[in-house]
Amino acid sequence: HVQLVESGGGLVQPGGSLTLSCAVSGSIFGIYAMGWYRQAPGKQREFVAGVTPGGLTNYADSVKGRFTIARGDVRNTVYLQMNSLKLEDTAVYYCNARRPSSSWYGEVGNFGQGTQVTVSS
Repeated sequence: HVQLVESGGGLVQPGGSLTLSCAVSGSIFGIYAMGWYRQAPGKQREFVAGVTPGGLTNYADSVKGRFTIARGDVRNTVYLQMNSLKLEDTAVYYCNARRPSSSWYGEVGNFGQGTQVTVSS
Protein backbone atom coordinates (compact mmCIF):
# COMPACT_ATOMS: atom_id res chain seq x y z
CA HIS A 1 0.00 0.00 0.00
CA VAL A 2 1.44 3.36 -1.07
CA GLN A 3 0.80 6.47 0.97
CA LEU A 4 2.07 9.93 0.10
CA VAL A 5 1.67 12.81 2.54
CA GLU A 6 2.62 16.34 1.51
CA SER A 7 3.48 19.20 3.84
CA GLY A 8 5.13 22.61 3.78
CA GLY A 9 2.65 24.65 1.82
CA GLY A 10 1.60 28.12 2.85
CA LEU A 11 1.39 31.78 1.96
CA VAL A 12 4.48 33.51 0.61
CA GLN A 13 5.22 36.82 -1.07
CA PRO A 14 6.45 37.01 -4.66
CA GLY A 15 10.17 36.35 -4.75
CA GLY A 16 10.02 34.24 -1.62
CA SER A 17 10.84 30.60 -1.02
CA LEU A 18 9.12 27.49 0.28
CA THR A 19 10.15 23.88 0.68
CA LEU A 20 7.57 21.15 0.23
CA SER A 21 8.03 17.68 1.65
CA CYS A 22 6.44 14.38 0.71
CA ALA A 23 6.63 11.48 3.14
CA VAL A 24 6.50 8.17 1.31
CA SER A 25 5.32 4.95 2.89
CA GLY A 26 5.28 1.57 1.26
CA SER A 27 8.19 -0.31 -0.26
CA ILE A 28 8.49 1.84 -3.35
CA PHE A 29 10.83 4.62 -2.48
CA GLY A 30 13.94 3.28 -4.20
CA ILE A 31 11.96 1.75 -7.06
CA TYR A 32 9.43 4.30 -8.25
CA ALA A 33 9.99 7.65 -9.88
CA MET A 34 8.85 10.52 -7.69
CA GLY A 35 7.35 13.74 -8.90
CA TRP A 36 5.59 16.94 -7.99
CA TYR A 37 2.53 18.17 -9.82
CA ARG A 38 0.30 21.19 -9.32
CA GLN A 39 -3.20 22.32 -10.10
CA ALA A 40 -4.16 25.97 -10.21
CA PRO A 41 -7.81 27.06 -9.97
CA GLY A 42 -9.65 26.35 -13.19
CA LYS A 43 -6.71 24.50 -14.74
CA GLN A 44 -5.68 20.90 -15.22
CA ARG A 45 -3.07 19.31 -13.05
CA GLU A 46 0.39 19.73 -14.57
CA PHE A 47 3.85 18.28 -14.15
CA VAL A 48 6.31 20.38 -12.16
CA ALA A 49 9.37 18.26 -11.40
CA GLY A 50 10.42 14.64 -11.20
CA VAL A 51 13.30 12.46 -10.12
CA THR A 52 14.00 8.87 -11.19
CA PRO A 53 15.24 6.13 -8.85
CA GLY A 54 18.68 6.74 -10.33
CA GLY A 55 18.57 10.44 -9.49
CA LEU A 56 17.88 11.93 -12.91
CA THR A 57 15.75 15.04 -12.66
CA ASN A 58 13.32 16.70 -15.03
CA TYR A 59 11.55 20.06 -14.72
CA ALA A 60 8.75 21.92 -16.41
CA ASP A 61 10.07 24.88 -18.37
CA SER A 62 8.10 27.25 -16.16
CA VAL A 63 10.09 26.28 -13.05
CA LYS A 64 13.56 25.52 -14.41
CA GLY A 65 16.23 27.39 -12.50
CA ARG A 66 13.85 28.19 -9.65
CA PHE A 67 12.68 24.81 -8.30
CA THR A 68 14.77 21.85 -7.19
CA ILE A 69 13.55 18.33 -6.52
CA ALA A 70 15.54 16.04 -4.25
CA ARG A 71 15.20 12.65 -2.63
CA GLY A 72 15.98 12.18 1.05
CA ASP A 73 16.84 8.50 0.91
CA VAL A 74 17.38 8.10 4.62
CA ARG A 75 13.92 9.32 5.53
CA ASN A 76 11.89 8.23 2.49
CA THR A 77 11.06 11.83 1.73
CA VAL A 78 10.95 13.83 -1.46
CA TYR A 79 11.48 17.57 -1.33
CA LEU A 80 10.64 20.43 -3.64
CA GLN A 81 12.66 23.55 -2.96
CA MET A 82 10.89 26.52 -4.56
CA ASN A 83 12.73 29.82 -4.94
CA SER A 84 11.83 33.10 -6.63
CA LEU A 85 8.17 32.26 -6.39
CA LYS A 86 5.76 34.01 -8.73
CA LEU A 87 2.06 34.73 -8.54
CA GLU A 88 1.46 32.08 -11.18
CA ASP A 89 3.00 29.41 -8.95
CA THR A 90 -0.13 29.54 -6.80
CA ALA A 91 -1.68 26.07 -6.85
CA VAL A 92 -2.29 22.90 -4.92
CA TYR A 93 0.90 20.86 -5.12
CA TYR A 94 0.72 17.08 -5.24
CA CYS A 95 3.34 14.43 -4.69
CA ASN A 96 3.30 11.50 -7.11
CA ALA A 97 4.86 8.07 -7.32
CA ARG A 98 4.91 6.19 -10.63
CA ARG A 99 6.75 3.39 -12.31
CA PRO A 100 9.99 4.57 -13.92
CA SER A 101 8.81 3.43 -17.34
CA SER A 102 5.90 5.89 -17.23
CA SER A 103 6.01 9.28 -18.89
CA TRP A 104 5.95 12.26 -16.54
CA TYR A 105 2.99 13.56 -18.52
CA GLY A 106 -0.13 11.70 -17.48
CA GLU A 107 -2.45 11.00 -14.59
CA VAL A 108 -0.83 7.73 -13.54
CA GLY A 109 0.55 6.29 -10.36
CA ASN A 110 -0.31 7.42 -6.85
CA PHE A 111 -1.01 11.00 -5.76
CA GLY A 112 -1.10 12.48 -2.30
CA GLN A 113 -3.84 14.78 -0.99
CA GLY A 114 -1.97 17.92 -1.90
CA THR A 115 -0.74 21.03 -0.12
CA GLN A 116 -1.76 24.59 -0.96
CA VAL A 117 0.85 27.11 -2.04
CA THR A 118 -0.32 30.69 -2.35
CA VAL A 119 1.94 33.41 -3.70
CA SER A 120 0.51 36.82 -2.96
CA SER A 121 1.61 40.27 -1.94
